[in-house]
Amino acid sequence: MGEQPILTMGEMIRSSAARFAQSDAIVMPDQRLTYAELDQAARAWAKALIAIGVKPGDNVGLLLPTCVDFITAFYGIVMIGAVAVPVNARYQASELGFVANDADLVTIITIGKVADGLDFSARLESALPSLKHAADPWSLSLPEAPRLRSIVCLDNQCAGYLVPARAALAGGEKIADGDVDARIDAVNPLDTAMILYTSGTTANPKGAMISHQAQVANSRNLGVRYECTSADKVWSPLPIFHIAGILPMTMILDLGGVYMTIPRFDAGVGLAMLGGEGATIAYPSFVTIMQDLITHPTFKDTDLSALRIMNSNFAVQPEWIKLAVAEAMPHTIQVGTYGLTEAAGTVSTSRLSDSYEVRTGRCGTPLDDWQVRIVDPETGMDCAAGEQGEIVLGGPNVLKGYYNAPEKTAEAIRDGWFYTGDIGSIDADGNVMFHGRTKDMMKVGGENVAAAEIEAMLQTHPAVKLAQVVSLPDDRYSEVPAAFVELNDGETASEQDLIAHCKGRIASFKVPRHVRFVTQWPMSTSKIQKFRLRSELIAELQTA
Repeated sequence: MGEQPILTMGEMIRSSAARFAQSDAIVMPDQRLTYAELDQAARAWAKALIAIGVKPGDNVGLLLPTCVDFITAFYGIVMIGAVAVPVNARYQASELGFVANDADLVTIITIGKVADGLDFSARLESALPSLKHAADPWSLSLPEAPRLRSIVCLDNQCAGYLVPARAALAGGEKIADGDVDARIDAVNPLDTAMILYTSGTTANPKGAMISHQAQVANSRNLGVRYECTSADKVWSPLPIFHIAGILPMTMILDLGGVYMTIPRFDAGVGLAMLGGEGATIAYPSFVTIMQDLITHPTFKDTDLSALRIMNSNFAVQPEWIKLAVAEAMPHTIQVGTYGLTEAAGTVSTSRLSDSYEVRTGRCGTPLDDWQVRIVDPETGMDCAAGEQGEIVLGGPNVLKGYYNAPEKTAEAIRDGWFYTGDIGSIDADGNVMFHGRTKDMMKVGGENVAAAEIEAMLQTHPAVKLAQVVSLPDDRYSEVPAAFVELNDGETASEQDLIAHCKGRIASFKVPRHVRFVTQWPMSTSKIQKFRLRSELIAELQTA
């Protein structure tokens, strides 16, 4: 062949459009785009951004729910060498204001009200109070976000301080296609393609800078592992502003297959799409989504016969989910995965040839280009096979650093290795296992305790649907474990029942001191926010 592999996102879309012009690229419940239409719509955004003065290296925010416009604008941004900054659609005013300023956004593409209680322009007004008084929407000057020059709004009717998208797109019509192609050609694979803000357990989120090469190559390596072709149809219910949405989308658009998603997670809509479109790969990934799919009334009647691979991650799910899915889809290869935003998504995942026990009990082996080490946090030495320590990553697809945060970058990237803050192990066969966050470790009277171990024990109780364990400050032991539990429908259990269930099965210092019951979890994009659970319980106990 001798051709250089494509390693920039804009060139990827241009190339796939040339090869698969009339094939479906994007499918949503009420809309679909061919590769030619995706390329054309992305180019229209690219031209609009060039016309309003966006330069290579400028950061452009996307504050949108999962929708076709998000995808086309995303590729328009990266085509011209600008940096896409997908903003978590759950962010409230203070978080939005932080990102708009911290990320040096020059433009934000957004929409007004999409549903009851979901009005992005109202949130932006709260985040940027001086916006309402802006005289010229094409040339903003806001003290809260000094670099921000315009906010483009997809609505037909916009407030006077927002630029209507149709006006911005019309302004781009004078830009020639050749200008877009020249911008695509000028992008270096090592340039930053996107900044993804990832929430830790504390303080403000950090913006992980991911290069074009990191995302394209890592997604491609995932496609190799899953033996993907242009015939595959990938379904992901995860928000498109999340790495777990961008990773499989990049994987399949590189190959000429179909990317399917839904505007917001609804198990019934998702199942109808999985069956009706004949999805071949599903990417539900997270425990809350898996639960909703398999407990939905239509699950048992959905034709999932085309589904060859599902990223189910049973190694870190409650046992009942694993059993229910195995029974419902005996033909589907279930895979385990370990990954994170800073690694452009997946680091390790099962081989399709691995045994069922390994695929459902481990998080797979590293993809090509990754070096994975398990390091003792105390000594810095590599751990032996099977021993737990911090997961440390090396290779070309790791983040470039955290935007505007040199001290956070220096803390996380040391001597070229990225320290994840995750606890893991690698067995003798090279399979990675995730055991929780280092911050999810407690010191109970000097003993290291992983929250994940207590959660797994609680989840063996028949009434427990999901358990989450946090640490509480304690005068005697420094920290003690406390549990939050969601019960299965129609089941009952008391705090005493669940504490008794753990006694004698795990060491006494690991037994939860308190159990609280929840029906709804406080969520970030896809993860349960344990720090909120913890602070609520501390407040409750202090007032008791």
